[in-house]
Amino acid sequence: MLEQIQAVRYVTPLREGGSLPGIIEADDYGTYVLKLRGAGQGLKVLVAEVIVGEIGRAVGLHVPEMRAVTLDARIAKYEADEEVQDLLTASIGLNLGVDFLPGSFGYDGSAPPSPREAAKILWLDALTANIDRTWSNPNLLVWHGRTWAIDHGAALYFHHSWPSRGPNPARFASQGFDASKHVLLGVADDLAPLHDDLAAIVEVGLIDDVLAQVPEEWLELTEIMPDAESVRTAYRQSLLARLDNPSAWLPRKGPS
Repeated sequence: MLEQIQAVRYVTPLREGGSLPGIIEADDYGTYVLKLRGAGQGLKVLVAEVIVGEIGRAVGLHVPEMRAVTLDARIAKYEADEEVQDLLTASIGLNLGVDFLPGSFGYDGSAPPSPREAAKILWLDALTANIDRTWSNPNLLVWHGRTWAIDHGAALYFHHSWPSRGPNPARFASQGFDASKHVLLGVADDLAPLHDDLAAIVEVGLIDDVLAQVPEEWLELTEIMPDAESVRTAYRQSLLARLDNPSAWLPRKGPS
C-alpha cells in the first residue's frame, strides 16, 4: 500500500481545482496537495490517480510522489472557511497526498519535454483514456526544468459505470482515443515504435504491484465485486485487455 502519513495542518485550499484540493503539512515534515475523499468525484478519482500515476512512474515519467494521508476531525473543526470545513469533515479518514512541488509553474509550451517524453505522456493518456490533458487544462507542471505529469483522476472512466454495469474489459479495450486536442500532440514522437517497449514494462506483475498500492478502503465493493481482490482483478483485466488491443486507441500522428 502507499506509505501512510498523518496530516498535521491544513494550509490553504487550491481553488483552481474543481474538487477543491488543498495544501497540507504532514507528520513526515512534507508538504502535500491533499485530494479529498469527500469531494464530489468520489473515491474512484483517488484510485485512478494512484493507478495511472504509478504506471506513469514505471515507464519513466516524472510523477510527484504519493502518500495515503490520514485526516482527523480536529483539522476540520478549526478551519474557518465553511465550504472547506464541510469538505474536510466529509473527508475524515484516508485521503491522497501528492508531493507539493514548490516553485513549479503550469505548462505553457515554452519549455516542452523531449519528443520521446511527450510521446510517453501521450501513450499513458491514451492507454488509460485520460481526456483531461488539453490546452484548457494541461495537467502538467514544469519544475527544475522537467515536465511533471499530475492530476490523473479523469482517467479509467469505465469504473464510474460500476455497479450499474459489471466490468467489461473488452469494451474498454475497443474504445478509441481522440488525441486531436492533447497538449503534447505537436511535440510527441510517433507512438507506434514506442508502444512495444512501454507495453513490455506494463505487464501483469507491474499492474499487480500498482494495484496493491491502492488502499483497500478506496475500492468500492458491489454485488458483482464483493471484495477488494475482485475489484483489483477488474482493473487488471481491463488494463491488460487494452494493452493487447493498441490498434483501437494508439494515436498514430507524429510531430506536426
